Amino acid sequence: MRGFRWPPPPDGGPRTWGPGPGAPRTGRPALPEPETDLVTTPHGVRLEQLVTGVGDPVTVFAHGLGNGIATTRPFGSGVTGRKVFFQFRGHGRSDAPPGPWSYLDLARDLRAVADLGGATRAFGASLGAGALCRLVAESPERFERLVFFLPAALDRPRGPVAQDRITDLLDAVESGDASAVADAVVVELPPAVRNTPAGWAYLRQRLDQLLRDGLAAGLAALPDQVPLDDRAELAAVDVPALVLACAGDDLHPVEVAEQLAAALPRATLHVYDRPGVLWSERADLRERISTFLNG
Repeated sequence: MRGFRWPPPPDGGPRTWGPGPGAPRTGRPALPEPETDLVTTPHGVRLEQLVTGVGDPVTVFAHGLGNGIATTRPFGSGVTGRKVFFQFRGHGRSDAPPGPWSYLDLARDLRAVADLGGATRAFGASLGAGALCRLVAESPERFERLVFFLPAALDRPRGPVAQDRITDLLDAVESGDASAVADAVVVELPPAVRNTPAGWAYLRQRLDQLLRDGLAAGLAALPDQVPLDDRAELAAVDVPALVLACAGDDLHPVEVAEQLAAALPRATLHVYDRPGVLWSERADLRERISTFLNG
């Protein structure tokens, strides 16, 4: 059986025991992250952002809790027009104003970046999906098309698994111990990917960013928050929406995605049969997102 180990082997490749054929251990380090900008929002919080692509339409991408620009970029690879990726407060180089924070604050961050960039379409993953729910509940006609990837909460808070996960990550990042951060991050990877060159490259990229920029302690309270008081607030959001979920994902229950799709008048729901689709179903996922947003 393979076991996760940190630091990685010197050549970056997987380690197996016993006889048998081996594969090249190429495990190249992740490419350097592109240079980002800090933008000042109308509510006074500076947020880190990256703009790629040219022309219209403009799509804004909102990341998950403890993640950021690098983890949302793959979702926009087939999307036409300009793409605006950003970091919520407390992530990356974005400001961390005094807390506690709520989904109202996150929706305010998302709205500001979308307004400044002229975005007419929006993608939200996990925490970002919750912030997007809050924004469109308040402004149902703000966007022309919406994508919700792995929504984690609507009008009920997330469970203890999510709270434990972010607590472990925050503690590890605060410690500055690369091994502890790697142990907290590796759970994001499907077991089959963890000792592969691609898995090591992902870990290196995440560790470089987390150990360089850190995470704000104010994020710890977010798993106890809810985006909406009542999911019925979404009944006025009469624009095309795509809701994507994965069976077997403890952090993002399919039930939440089903409730969200039912609450949105023009939503389409697609459920993958296993978690880790960015690794196992990447081509299908990118095509599904880009076909919908480019339509």
